[in-house]
Amino acid sequence: MASYNRVILVGNLTRDPQVRYTPSSTAVCEIGLAVSRQWFDKQSNTRKEETTFVDVTLWGRQAEVAGEYLSKGRPVLIEGRLQLDQWEDKNTGDKRSKLRVVGESMQMLGSRGDGGGGGGGNRGGDQASQQQSSAPPQQKTSAPQQSSSNEMPPSPVDSFYDSTPDDEVPF
Repeated sequence: MASYNRVILVGNLTRDPQVRYTPSSTAVCEIGLAVSRQWFDKQSNTRKEETTFVDVTLWGRQAEVAGEYLSKGRPVLIEGRLQLDQWEDKNTGDKRSKLRVVGESMQMLGSRGDGGGGGGGNRGGDQASQQQSSAPPQQKTSAPQQSSSNEMPPSPVDSFYDSTPDDEVPF
């Protein structure tokens, strides 16, 4: 019989990640993910929402990245596999079990300042973002400058199209 164990989740972190290290110096990070589902209940004529809380374990470099860049409320996409943990309760002696996701791939969503909501910065071709990306680089100062918007910095692809005349675009 064939089997397939793959999980893809998009949700918000329920707590700040804390990175620990195994005796062999491998990073491990446990994160909690809140995944919501919305639907319309025709019987009560109302919109309903159900939230599921999932424990995710990240290993190695992904655990370190999560500890450095993620915080409570941040949206994240996790791909991984289900794992069943089983143990015996120390107090009662009962056998216990819990499903968790072992994260094999993690993608941070939104911008660094996002506490909730998903999405990203403005990637459109409006005049302000084109002027900003083609402006000469500013000299660094001792204090980092804070941007008032949640706009992500332009990608190399954006700067290519901003600097290439329309008649030279390769497609």
